[in-house]
Amino acid sequence: MSLVNLIPPDIKYAVMAVVVACLLPYVFAILSKKVGGFDFKTDNHHPRDFLAKTTGLSARLNAAQANSFESLPIFIGAVLLAMYCFVPQNIINFLAWFYVLLRVIFGVAYAYDLAMFRSVIWGLSLMCCLQLFYFSIKML
Repeated sequence: MSLVNLIPPDIKYAVMAVVVACLLPYVFAILSKKVGGFDFKTDNHHPRDFLAKTTGLSARLNAAQANSFESLPIFIGAVLLAMYCFVPQNIINFLAWFYVLLRVIFGVAYAYDLAMFRSVIWGLSLMCCLQLFYFSIKML
């Protein structure tokens, strides 16, 4: 029995994964601001200027935020297309949550400046999306 067969076939799990993936960049942004010493009284007038001037951990968390936003369209598109093409829901759920897990690991790797590991994780998260596209094509 494969791990995918243990995943429930309810659509709500994929929807929750998409919601978590959409919120993850905001988590990185909040952490970036907190670590960087963001002051809501003064820095909130131009928060992007503040983040552009950060360095170290704060800058890396901000980069993780930006990359997370950049990867969202392909992920959301892959999940929706897989649902539209009637890919088995437990496969969609597994790949969607595996993507989310990889994106969390990606953010941690980015924060701790683990460049090569981060790139591998980025590639694996992209592969989750590509697998959903592949399964969508196979269902046609």
